[in-house]
Amino acid sequence: MFKRLLLYLSTAAWARHIVTRWGIARHVARRFVAGEQLQEAIAATQELNRRNIAVTLDYLGESVTRAEDTQDVVETYLNVLDSIQREGLQSGISVKLTHLGFDISEELCVTNLRHILTRAKQYGLPVTIDMESTAYTDDTLRIYRTMRDEYGFDNVGTVLQAYLYRTEKDVAELVQENAHIRLCKGAYLEPPTHAFPNKADVDKNYVKLVEQFLAAKTNAYLCIATHDEAMIQAAEASIKRLNVPKERYEFQMLYGVRTPRQEELAKQHTMRVYVPFGEAWYPYFMRRLAERPANVWFFVKSLVR
Repeated sequence: MFKRLLLYLSTAAWARHIVTRWGIARHVARRFVAGEQLQEAIAATQELNRRNIAVTLDYLGESVTRAEDTQDVVETYLNVLDSIQREGLQSGISVKLTHLGFDISEELCVTNLRHILTRAKQYGLPVTIDMESTAYTDDTLRIYRTMRDEYGFDNVGTVLQAYLYRTEKDVAELVQENAHIRLCKGAYLEPPTHAFPNKADVDKNYVKLVEQFLAAKTNAYLCIATHDEAMIQAAEASIKRLNVPKERYEFQMLYGVRTPRQEELAKQHTMRVYVPFGEAWYPYFMRRLAERPANVWFFVKSLVR
């Protein structure tokens, strides 16, 4: 119930107006967000790379409603790609379709996405199309497939969410297409008609989907995106038992979460951290609070200090 409340608040304009005016909230958000400016994100990436950890950079924002606002989004992502190339960073980028204008028109969104993908392909850098709520799942997968076929398997990936009932079927199809997939649990407020309501069922499905993906005799690539130690250990057991080569998977975590464990995993596997930056940090911050009770406790302790 508390998790559902936080997820609701992540989309509530009145709550965003209140929370973003708290200086302490902005301070605490810095645990999960590299900063509001690109240079702060680049500095965070450089530090992670020094620890043998790869990065995917995400310019925070979603649900853009004015076409002119997407111009800044595209320009920022082009600057991100230029910076990655110039600094020789081990990093790609992650983008949301609604941040590129999908809610305005698909044509606008795809045009903006192509500008970004063209620059990324020029530099040989990977782009992940993030998944949003189930209202966008079919469209996201359709656009992903189109862009993947245009720009190549090595350049374009997308995300699947283990809390959705449909994901088992999506995995079965995409693994046969040699897709590049980030598998996460899911962090949006979804009805029980679409998603497993109980955490135990989501966890069970996550382990099942990792096994399903890694057992396939294809070149599909899996990004195992979880902070849950039980999920990590289950994935490592599958990798060992199935003798999965490192070229077929990596582990992923979020910036600011379980940093020591990230470093441990980087000694044995490819490890990548999702590094967000930008001024539109509120929805992302609230979803991080909703994911783990420890994050809420960290926030509350900061408020009372």
